[in-house]
Amino acid sequence: MSIEEALSLIRRGTNEIISEEELAKKLSSGKKLRIKLGVDPTAPDLHLGHSVIINKLKVFQDLGHQIVFLIGDFTARIGDPSGRSATRPMMTEEQIMKNIKTYQEQVFKILDKNKTEVVFNSKWLNALGIEGLLKLASKHTVAQMLVRDDFEKRFKADIPISIVEFMYPLLQAYDSVALNADVELGGNDQKFNLLLGRDMQRDAGQEPQVVITMPLLVGTDGVKKMSKSYKNYIALNDTPGEMFGKLMSISDELMMVYYELLTQEDLAQVKQMHPKEAKMKLGEIIVERYHGKEAAENAKNEFNKIFARKDLPTEIEEYKCDKDKIKLSELLFVSKMVSSKNEARRLIEQGGAKVEGNKITSDTEIEIKDGIILQAGKRKFKKIIK
Repeated sequence: MSIEEALSLIRRGTNEIISEEELAKKLSSGKKLRIKLGVDPTAPDLHLGHSVIINKLKVFQDLGHQIVFLIGDFTARIGDPSGRSATRPMMTEEQIMKNIKTYQEQVFKILDKNKTEVVFNSKWLNALGIEGLLKLASKHTVAQMLVRDDFEKRFKADIPISIVEFMYPLLQAYDSVALNADVELGGNDQKFNLLLGRDMQRDAGQEPQVVITMPLLVGTDGVKKMSKSYKNYIALNDTPGEMFGKLMSISDELMMVYYELLTQEDLAQVKQMHPKEAKMKLGEIIVERYHGKEAAENAKNEFNKIFARKDLPTEIEEYKCDKDKIKLSELLFVSKMVSSKNEARRLIEQGGAKVEGNKITSDTEIEIKDGIILQAGKRKFKKIIK
């Protein structure tokens, strides 16, 4: 493959490459480049928003370069302040270790485990010590840190910024020195930290890394970035049916963004397809990637069965209820179809709850009969067993 062809694959869907000229030079050298991505295990689940960058790592991996997947077990204790409007609570060692396990299970659904170097930044950051930390801090000023958009906004709004948060960009930058990274990837909210890595590598006598920033994936609501907090996410651990259904719910405009950032499909060809056909294909591609071809086919067939023909799913999970009568909101909650009774009441008010196919819009008592079908929203079903 030519350098221009490789650059074309890398360039797709990126926000910035700093600089493309430097990247072309590195690619032309014939050297196996060290491509770094750092992830702090601050939550147990990864979603498609995270996969945007991991997919780009896979492009580099397929081009024959060395992927260095850095797990920030040290920096997770601080929490990255990027894009934050308040100080993060510090995490416990137990939380971090639990999340690390699930991160590794999920990331290797995309990357080749045998061709990926997994590292933990506690290895060198613990060894840095107070003397090394003070040396890092002495080369950078508070004024430099306040150039960051999120810090500047918090400072002007008189919202506290901890000294520890100021240390985070320095520690992330030092990771690049410790790993002698050739390229580092991150979200566009990470740009300041990634550029600081270039500066620190120059100070250490290393060739500065190329910085590649990727856009933040918009969630299924089409408005906010994909996040568990906004409940607009598609988790890598979602069931095939959930994943397919959520992808079918996005707008046609957002579908094209997902094609660009989450697949390698020819966008010109996708635009020639009927929107529904294109969305079905997107659902199959994504579900197959995380669950396999058979699961993707089954998810598509099940979706068509429920939504196109208005049938019930082939298999419905059962919930055993020991009451003769129960309020609908409580039944939705105890059967784990919603996460809270407040969410259940909102769902009922919005007309999203059905019993035996009948829409229920008030939080009434339900008489429990063996085998009744409870539905929450468009995709969740439970068979109630008395």
